[in-house]
Amino acid sequence: MAFKFAVLAAVVAVANAVAIGYPAALPAAYPALGVAKVAAPLAYPAIAKVAAPVIAKAVDDYDPNPQYSYSYHIADALTGDNKEQQESRSGDVVTGSYSLVEPDGTRRVVEYTADPVNGFNAVVSRQPLAVKAVAPIAAPLAYPAVAKVAAPLGYPAAPLGYPAYGKAIIG
Repeated sequence: MAFKFAVLAAVVAVANAVAIGYPAALPAAYPALGVAKVAAPLAYPAIAKVAAPVIAKAVDDYDPNPQYSYSYHIADALTGDNKEQQESRSGDVVTGSYSLVEPDGTRRVVEYTADPVNGFNAVVSRQPLAVKAVAPIAAPLAYPAVAKVAAPLGYPAAPLGYPAYGKAIIG
């Protein structure tokens, strides 16, 4: 079995070598096994490489002093999402700040600047939020009164020492 696998692997290797154009001489033992030599693939014509034309793009959209400013604020009472950000740029100098409410109830405030000389610098501070007065919890709902009544006639005495009466809800 191993010999057949080795012969098959050799045949496939030689067939692949011949099919991709490698000159491979078949040993004299292969024609006896019934393996035919495969012709080399057709030659493809040479493709001339043409350089793409260089198109000079005008640099009309360059702004030597870019400027922008934006801000937003979100205060969603339903989800408790409360954050804001503002940023402005004048030339290569960007300044801004943002804040958000952390899960522990404090507000994180980040004030930052960025410029080519000093890079990006941020100052982070945490501020406690004003403590909200929590409304007192209302008293639990009143449950209806439960009256004890005697067990109906015909029933045996209560098992295992339980009293011989049932419960009725009055309400």
